[in-house]
Amino acid sequence: MTRHRRPQGFQRTDRIADQLQRELARLFRFEMKDPRVGMVTVQDVKVSRDLSYADVYFTVLGEDAEQGRETEAVLVKAAGFLRSELAKVLNTRTTPKLRFHYDELPEQAIHMSQLIEQARASDSTTDDESDQD
Repeated sequence: MTRHRRPQGFQRTDRIADQLQRELARLFRFEMKDPRVGMVTVQDVKVSRDLSYADVYFTVLGEDAEQGRETEAVLVKAAGFLRSELAKVLNTRTTPKLRFHYDELPEQAIHMSQLIEQARASDSTTDDESDQD
């Protein structure tokens, strides 16, 4: 008895996640009428193996975490509309339920960079002072 092995590389869920990412970006840009949804960027989409749900990770250009969470609430309310629009273009029997997550990682990365720069500046002033002694 031989087992069927999944081919390495792109899985079906990866292809669907990529398509969802592209289509959601298009929908956010051209179809969303809510002014509270600004410049939303879809960072990543992870689709469950059974295609029952998709976790959508997004950021909002020029917004802070509080506004990002407000946008998340708006997107959660719009999930039904977005899902029905996706159903029109996806070639799947079912359309995954959408779960939106505001991605704070870019904000955290900026904050960490600022802290590193401050530490470097502090180190260089300390070095300059010790050189004068």
